[in-house]
Amino acid sequence: MSMINIAERHKYILDRLAEKGYVNVIDLCKELDVSGVTIRKDLKLLEDKALLFRSHGGATVNNPYINDKPVNEKEKLRRDEKNLIGAAAATLIAHNDAIIISSGTTALALARNIHPKGHLTVITPALNVAQELLRYPEIEVLQLGGIVRNSSSSVTGNYAERILADFSCSKLFLGLEGIDIEFGLTTTNLMEAQLNQRMVAAAQKTIVIADSSKFGRRGFGKICGLEDIDEIITDSGISAHIVKAVEEMGINVTIV
Repeated sequence: MSMINIAERHKYILDRLAEKGYVNVIDLCKELDVSGVTIRKDLKLLEDKALLFRSHGGATVNNPYINDKPVNEKEKLRRDEKNLIGAAAATLIAHNDAIIISSGTTALALARNIHPKGHLTVITPALNVAQELLRYPEIEVLQLGGIVRNSSSSVTGNYAERILADFSCSKLFLGLEGIDIEFGLTTTNLMEAQLNQRMVAAAQKTIVIADSSKFGRRGFGKICGLEDIDEIITDSGISAHIVKAVEEMGINVTIV
């Protein structure tokens, strides 16, 4: 595809974006037979026209950087998808299990789909998740303590982190704000990211519960890399190339 003009390159880049949701500079260099400098200039020009968002090593259709929103506002977004994800995640909970449920609206959807058939121990930083589960006498809830964040109805801080050091659970169900193939898993708050890191360390298996809009996005605080998780449960809006890339890393993907 060498010797094509700038307009043809831009059309090719935008077509690839429409098809895949993101483009990689290295791949575009090979496919268009041009230098990385040329591709980066192309991406900047297209970003200036508001046709894409540049990110590390490439570009995406959606803004990859996330602003924090109140939990009651986030709960209204993609409600059906979150409920389906929560229902699928609930089926992974075993009899006499001991699990961690993170904060977030998808985590709350999971809590609403738990119908215990035996004893279950749940550790959570999220006040709304704990409140949802208190209606079941079979569920023992360990509410982490600390500073309550109004936007997430969840605690953060050293107290919560120290408590987690005393426990080992079978599974962590992790809600988050962004999943980027290269950068990893993120949330919008640094203290919340640090607590999530401790939760990953306290669980034998980490299961990410996230709707498809979270892919290709980044929050401010990094939780961990994709190599630290075992499974992702998401909705059918996820693009096939992301599923392929994640599965090639040895991560099981369940689509609801």
